[in-house]
Amino acid sequence: VTLLAAAGIGLYFAAQTGVFKSAAELDTAPPQTPPTVEDDDFTPSDTAPPLNSGEAERDWINVFSPSDPTLVSAPSDAKAEVMQDDSGSFLRIRSGASGSAISFDVEQGVLEKLAGKHATFDIIARSEEGQETQISVDCNFGELGDCGRKRYAVGHERNEYLFDVRFPDKRPGAAGAIAINSDFDKQGKSVDIYEIRVAIVP
Repeated sequence: VTLLAAAGIGLYFAAQTGVFKSAAELDTAPPQTPPTVEDDDFTPSDTAPPLNSGEAERDWINVFSPSDPTLVSAPSDAKAEVMQDDSGSFLRIRSGASGSAISFDVEQGVLEKLAGKHATFDIIARSEEGQETQISVDCNFGELGDCGRKRYAVGHERNEYLFDVRFPDKRPGAAGAIAINSDFDKQGKSVDIYEIRVAIVP
């Protein structure tokens, strides 16, 4: 009986002092808020966000290539010219002093494929040599909304500048447009656009 009583007292003491408590129960510090990632449209470097695993193998839909410059509209004080060098063909765009943007059509058929989907747009671009610049990107997708204003710092290395859009499940009534200002600071700097493409996120 004495042994049983001693064992019972020992178990009671162990329970009160936390011997049988879990690590979570023993942690008396205030609960920590889990880390979060804030959405920020500005990319303050000359590198685009890194490609996610498998992103390079996506089924990309062409929005613009230099082989069809008819889908590009430049205001009177802006310039857009197809050029070529060792890196390939590209469209060199230069916004006007007013900050006017060059517009790239997004055909209605492309928007029909994107309706109700989550999509990633990819602008493949570089700045003119020795002329790093900040570009701004705006979109008008009609009934499907827009993409918000995006800003990227673009260097001379050819790179990819990505942004995501979640489209409502509506039928587009017309083509849309992506507008690119080649120099957000209005210093007359140009940007070379190699390609604009889009893919549906699985």
